[in-house]
Amino acid sequence: MAIDLEKRVMRKISLRIVPFIMILYFIAFVDRVNLGFAALTMNQDLGFSPTVFGFGAGIFFLGYFLFEVPSNLILNKVGARIWIARVMITWGVVSGCMAFVQGTTSFYTLRFLLGVAEAGFFPGIILYLSFWFPGRRRAAVTALFMAAAPLSTALGSPISGALLEMHGLLGLAGWQWMFLLEAVPALVLGVVTLFYLTDRPEKAKWLDDNERQWLVNTMNSERAAKGLTAGHSIWRGLADPRVLALSLVYFGTSAGLYTLGIWAPQIIKEFGLSSLQVGFLNAIPAIFAVVAMVLWARHSDRTGERTWHVVGACLLAAAGLAFASAATTVIAVLIALTLVNIGISSSKPPLWSMPTIFLSGPAAAAGIATINSIGNLGGFVGPSIIGWIKDLTGSFEGGLYFVAGLLVLSAVVTLLLARSSNKSIAANPINEH
Repeated sequence: MAIDLEKRVMRKISLRIVPFIMILYFIAFVDRVNLGFAALTMNQDLGFSPTVFGFGAGIFFLGYFLFEVPSNLILNKVGARIWIARVMITWGVVSGCMAFVQGTTSFYTLRFLLGVAEAGFFPGIILYLSFWFPGRRRAAVTALFMAAAPLSTALGSPISGALLEMHGLLGLAGWQWMFLLEAVPALVLGVVTLFYLTDRPEKAKWLDDNERQWLVNTMNSERAAKGLTAGHSIWRGLADPRVLALSLVYFGTSAGLYTLGIWAPQIIKEFGLSSLQVGFLNAIPAIFAVVAMVLWARHSDRTGERTWHVVGACLLAAAGLAFASAATTVIAVLIALTLVNIGISSSKPPLWSMPTIFLSGPAAAAGIATINSIGNLGGFVGPSIIGWIKDLTGSFEGGLYFVAGLLVLSAVVTLLLARSSNKSIAANPINEH
């Protein structure tokens, strides 16, 4: 009877929450990396060098870094419904304003403000999932949510490529139309969020009384079971060495993720393809990544193992980047980018299942935001270094090897973290039940 109740509750909250937050993250990721497609024509229109473009792409994460922790703490205090809505509406406005970039100053300013506006969204959702789903189910649910990132590449790439073909309509360039039209869903969904999202299980009127009570009791019991082993204060979340180690791990995966998002279209474009062709080809690796990350996360949940699931995925992505640097045909590049996509995407769900094992309450809010904010600085370093090296050498090769090295470092730190702790943060059936 209890098992049937658990299945029913998990099915209800999964259907209610997961598809909606996937849509939100889908739009967030499109607005974050559509710059990679804009660059196919925008860089020439505005005279941006690879160094200028790479720095502008990456400066998003400086704004993100500065405002991430405060944003997540506010979400924990005022609730996800209001704060996520605020985040989406402000990032929609700033993203639309990217259509009116005139030069380097406005480019850098708007990318920085986009990072400020979006700060708190991703860690806020990770924290939000910890309110609703028991730890033993969290990697699989996180994988479904994070599948929106490769899905946004799979579906958004052809759309972005097609919007670039609107060049000249009403006197606007294709990249301007792309920024304007792709900002609209964030504004609309920000308003929808205010009416749709439920902050906590206690307020879930869409659950039956016995279902709601079971969920509340289960989540309260899980928090209580952490007892003395879980950190609760904000400072514990900020200062825990495991949080700092996971930040370094996430740094490498973020460098890989945004190298793909920002530079992959231009890497493919070098083979003399049209923007529309680039859009469709860039979608192919992401399709494989969606399937792989969901299966990998389910395996991680089923075995209760996290460490090697992160390590293996990071090493696969590093190998893919090394392969991409040596690829001489578009087919070889697509195979390499597929390996990178699968590795990057598959590393994240087991990684994000780790912090809430040893942190709860305000510490979890601060810790998750710290990992995401410091880790996402990799999104600044990766694209920026690639642009700089491209200017120096005329090739992507050196930059791709650099990012591959960061992913190897992520794998090594994950192993060291697991070995150095008496109670490994790698999830196991005892910790998560």
